[in-house]
Amino acid sequence: MYIFFFFFHNLSSSHLIIFIDCIFVTVVEVMENLAYLANASNLVLYLTQHMHFLPSESANSVTNFMGTAFLLALVGGILSDAFFTTYYIYLISAVIEFLGLVILTVQAHSGSLQPPNCDQSKPDQMPCQHVDGSKAALLYLGLYLVALGVGGIKGSLPAHGAEQLDGTTPHGRKQRSTFFNYFVFSLACGALIAVTLVVWIEDNKGWQWGFGISTLAILLSIPVFLCGSSCYRNKIPLGSPLTTICKVLVASVLNSCTISRSSNNSIASIAIISSPSQFTENTKLPSSLDSPSPSESLVFLNRALEIEYPQTLKCTVQQVEEVKVVIKILPIFACTIVLNCCLAQLSTFSVQQAATMDTSIGTLKVPPSSLPVFPVVFIIVLAPLYDHVIVPYARRLTKSETGISHLQRIGVGLVLSVVAMAVAASVEIKRKRVVNESAGSVDSGEPLPVTFLWIAFQYLFLGSADLFTLAGLLEFFFTEAPLSMRSLATSLSFASLAMGYYLSTVIVSLVNGVTGGPKHKAWLSGSSLNEFELEKFYWLMCALSALNFVHYVFWAKKYKYRSTT
Repeated sequence: MYIFFFFFHNLSSSHLIIFIDCIFVTVVEVMENLAYLANASNLVLYLTQHMHFLPSESANSVTNFMGTAFLLALVGGILSDAFFTTYYIYLISAVIEFLGLVILTVQAHSGSLQPPNCDQSKPDQMPCQHVDGSKAALLYLGLYLVALGVGGIKGSLPAHGAEQLDGTTPHGRKQRSTFFNYFVFSLACGALIAVTLVVWIEDNKGWQWGFGISTLAILLSIPVFLCGSSCYRNKIPLGSPLTTICKVLVASVLNSCTISRSSNNSIASIAIISSPSQFTENTKLPSSLDSPSPSESLVFLNRALEIEYPQTLKCTVQQVEEVKVVIKILPIFACTIVLNCCLAQLSTFSVQQAATMDTSIGTLKVPPSSLPVFPVVFIIVLAPLYDHVIVPYARRLTKSETGISHLQRIGVGLVLSVVAMAVAASVEIKRKRVVNESAGSVDSGEPLPVTFLWIAFQYLFLGSADLFTLAGLLEFFFTEAPLSMRSLATSLSFASLAMGYYLSTVIVSLVNGVTGGPKHKAWLSGSSLNEFELEKFYWLMCALSALNFVHYVFWAKKYKYRSTT
């Protein structure tokens, strides 16, 4: 109901059509995130129990899958900016994700497409057969078709929704900020259904039903999205942003190797070539990109304006300034990767921790993969509260348009990630103490006599960090990026998630390589999570997160906002 309250509250008739477009986008995102997260949140158990992966193998496979999905958002963003519109990229990506989910549904339904059943809790039984051959090929084909579809959607849908709002007026910018908050709210709504209803169905009725529901959700999202076709505002593709970036960088390097000439005359003569065709008709250019002369920041890039041969490398002031903007936002992007590495633990080791604990609440048996319900519910409550209470109060207090700046919001998320990892380490110490005191329960395969609600604390802090950081990043990248690169810039938010998941895989491998030896086991090795030294891994992540926050503060203080448009 909050979504509809936002879109229809205090609207004039002239704005109503635009906000209806945004409603279609947010509803579609609910359905798409349901389809994706219903499987991603529980995938580590599917791979372990049905495909017979080892715990560390399943954790790495899940982080690789999710990392690939989010990294492919860059492809969706580039294609949206360069060749297609965000409208067509969404439709193509939804069809690809649908095909991947169909493959996974068929495999989950057919026992002949899975390895033979076995009971891994019985030590006297033969080792379980790991999925291999054509069965493994089918599994990975389905997973990475889903990843390709998810990437295209994440790279196009947020920018598509934001493009419906006018960023040239203060009211339009406030509504755009609200849209990004409610986009994250929509992600949470889809996740809530995924980690409760769909995960319960997967655990109690079978994985074929869970994959089937996801397939139906992404299929239904297509006609919902098409309902707004007649009134969507679509940005005209302006050419590949990568071409502009590469051209400016290559021209700068080449010109630095030539004989120095009078740069002032060269710049003055080339500055008049600025190309208005880079922007759509009647679009107001941001002042920092409309200047007839280059800025004094990153001055080495100004050398690109002096090159005269070859003609294909001749650059305009506008192009040079656009590349400068991209380079300036990259350190902010890099500083969020460690936070997303922490978030990767929510779908891997944290799920495995909960699976060893008592997941009962009264007479209700809660699937371990439903643990993300805690941060999801918190986001659903906090997002409207943040937008309608905290931000208006901050605007009155600071006398600024945004109230809380994008970089301040991201910084809060990074601090919360440090707290979350400290809490996670403390909870694992408590869980291991119970393991040592309850050897009988461990040997019998019974849940440990400790409630899984202890794990909820790390989910709560990391979920809060995700809300502050993701919404802040989406708006920061969209607002600061040049018009011709907005889809690509917005997709950096999800690329940061991808790099975090990949970094998690690398850190797990490095930790095992460094801590393992002939006289002692690696921290994250063994057939059971109870053999891991997971608390040490969490303390390591806490230290890395703290160092990352210090790194972020350095770059955030140096950053100067480009404009208010």
